Amino acid sequence: MVVEAHRHCAICGKPIPMSESFCSDQCQEQFQLRQKQVAKQRKIIYALIGVFIIAYLAFMFLR
Repeated sequence: MVVEAHRHCAICGKPIPMSESFCSDQCQEQFQLRQKQVAKQRKIIYALIGVFIIAYLAFMFLR
């Protein structure tokens, strides 16, 4: 038994042709939404790290 070359949808895992990334527009939209959420969370984390560094430096130099 030989299985044709294929890949799997990044969201639901269904087998799809090698030329496609997602099995449906719904899966593609869900992936893009997740990517936006991850980018937003990353920006918030970087901002918090920046605030902590600034606060630390302020406490060190303004004693």
